[in-house]
Amino acid sequence: MQVGQVQVGVVGLGKMGAAIAARLIEVGHQVTVWNRTAAKATPLAEAGAKVAATPAELAKASDVIVSILTDAGAIDAAYSGPNGLLSGDVKGKLFIEMSTVRPETPIALDKKIKAKGAAMVECPVGGTTTPARQGKLLGLVGGADADVARARPLLDQMCRRAEHFGPVGSGSSMKLAINLPLMISWQAYGEAFAICKHVGVPPQRLIDLFIDTSGATNALKARAAMLAAMLEGGDAGAVTFDIDSGIKDLKTMLTEGQSRGVELPLIERTLACFEEASRNGLGALDGSAMPTYWPKRGKK
Repeated sequence: MQVGQVQVGVVGLGKMGAAIAARLIEVGHQVTVWNRTAAKATPLAEAGAKVAATPAELAKASDVIVSILTDAGAIDAAYSGPNGLLSGDVKGKLFIEMSTVRPETPIALDKKIKAKGAAMVECPVGGTTTPARQGKLLGLVGGADADVARARPLLDQMCRRAEHFGPVGSGSSMKLAINLPLMISWQAYGEAFAICKHVGVPPQRLIDLFIDTSGATNALKARAAMLAAMLEGGDAGAVTFDIDSGIKDLKTMLTEGQSRGVELPLIERTLACFEEASRNGLGALDGSAMPTYWPKRGKK
């Protein structure tokens, strides 16, 4: 696939899918979109995207189909359901599957796509809506060499770095791995803030101190102002990846670890903490709200 205008379809217009579609429009591609909740397509239509009535209609209009969906069930419905992406003639088309799921899901999907005479690469991504909009995601790629080479020009427009790890399935394994320490870190900061709460350090000073330590993550640095505002009781700001989505990813990690005979005790405990925060009304807040929950939680 040469760099230039491409007929691209984007399936799944959650926060990330919408940002990716907007990026593809901006760099000059002819973009068709579909989402189960059709209203989510309206802003993209206003930006120049065509809106398909069904996944099948989108596949017919596109040479490359990008999908980024909630879970394995949503992937199966979009690809294999009535009027799904694979319900018509897709021979010669390229699919780029970007959802965060267990490796078994893209492996099974790859077989279905190949049986229809099409090609697939997986590219789950690291990053949130801002880097997605800027084409600065971290792509974790799995697929055959020839298929990845074909997808590479488009991947490079979506990602600042797109690493190819091996066959389909390897990218999903790497995505779960890179998300794991991030999820744990949000809970760790909450516990850290809780044990020094009695000192009375003002939130902005506290965050400034933590981002100047060797334990600071890039995510903490990027959300420093947001986190300080939340600790002061202010607005959490725009949500890029909510706590309930974190719960979904944590459960996926646990299931994958169990399937491979790997114990993940930190993830088990972090999941319980995220679930408690969600039960107490934080589920729709950004994941960076987790460090604000634990200091206010009180003794249980």
